[in-house]
Amino acid sequence: MKKTNFDRYLEQQLRDPVFAARFKRAGQAWDVALQIAALREQAGLSQQELAALLKTSQQQISRLESPGYEGHSLSMLRRVASALHARVRVTLEPEDDSLSVAEAPAPYGAKRGTKKPGRRQ
Repeated sequence: MKKTNFDRYLEQQLRDPVFAARFKRAGQAWDVALQIAALREQAGLSQQELAALLKTSQQQISRLESPGYEGHSLSMLRRVASALHARVRVTLEPEDDSLSVAEAPAPYGAKRGTKKPGRRQ
């Protein structure tokens, strides 16, 4: 497929690390917004109806569904997910693939070890 002027422009802009980081964050916010809107629509709810379930405003739901919004809190995402019969999953990954984390990620819902918080073993 032939590259458009926009494709060439974007390639050039992505060479700038600051722009590339902002572009990636915007994509993540876009993904969250689209997922919330899609789940809400699948549930047959309007923004107003979802807001009523969550005891918040329609404007807050609109903000959560806005691709430019980056103020999502984990607690609000959990409330939205619960109302839409979904779950929230957050994954933190090293930027550099050659780095490794100290421990492999646990399967969703699995408990780690038997160590109690605040106690040494």
